[in-house]
Amino acid sequence: MAHALDRIRVGSAPDSWGVWFPDDPQQVPWERFLDEVAEAGYSWIELGPYGYLPTDPARLTDEVTKRNLKVSAGTIFCGLHRGPSEWDSTWEQVSRVAALTQAMDAKHLVVIPSFWRDDKTAEILEPPELTTEQWRNLTTGMERLGREVKDKYGLDIVVHPHADTHIDTEEHVEQFLDSTDSDAVNLCLDTGHYAYCGGDSVKLIETYGERIGYLHLKQVDPEILADVVKNEVPFGPAVARGVMCEPPAGVPELGPVLTAAQKLGVDLFAIVEQDMYPCEPDKPLPIAVRTRKFLRSCGA
Repeated sequence: MAHALDRIRVGSAPDSWGVWFPDDPQQVPWERFLDEVAEAGYSWIELGPYGYLPTDPARLTDEVTKRNLKVSAGTIFCGLHRGPSEWDSTWEQVSRVAALTQAMDAKHLVVIPSFWRDDKTAEILEPPELTTEQWRNLTTGMERLGREVKDKYGLDIVVHPHADTHIDTEEHVEQFLDSTDSDAVNLCLDTGHYAYCGGDSVKLIETYGERIGYLHLKQVDPEILADVVKNEVPFGPAVARGVMCEPPAGVPELGPVLTAAQKLGVDLFAIVEQDMYPCEPDKPLPIAVRTRKFLRSCGA
């Protein structure tokens, strides 16, 4: 039996049920997601795309409580590298999601940078590398976001390195961490996205441990990934090919990641996400059950 990972709180998210959008005919209804995530043995969930789950706090509280679930975080996307002109539209989105997240007694807001390449059409929207000025906009904007979200909603923002965004590779993640203040901004390390972009999660945890505020547990299929990288396949079509796979079939190994996280000596959420948009409605539950069993075997 693996050592108990008593600082790690495991959960799952709508993402593992093929949910990417607030409303989409290819996605399972939210009631089914909540029923099945509880049935699979998880007690923590994320809100997913704002508007997928009920946005009335009283109703959502009732729905999660009756299934013995609790909420760990909400999620937003933003393009703060574009400068101060982005602030008002970003804050409008943030304030809605943060208010609901706070009402659910969650403590984290996962912040994903905007895509430079469209995840459906593959259209190149912006250059993949930021200018010096854009980096400064990004880091100062994220610090401001972190401070204002903490001040107004009592939430910690955790920035999520993500494929096809400007915070993706080891070099970009380290540059982001080195140029931001840990009092304002920390990281949501997504093990799958980091591996997808060539990074080593264990090394990042061991090097920047004090900046790891939250985990997403995910694996990539190395063979599909090699083809995706070689042919410059965008993230959306890569997911449709199955680049994000069921643990423990892919990389990185999650046992060592969880062990490294446990050694930090702080309580951390580790939320399972297996990108599967779009997927057959009966596919997620058996995977979720097997994944929960696998993580128990790792001690989580």
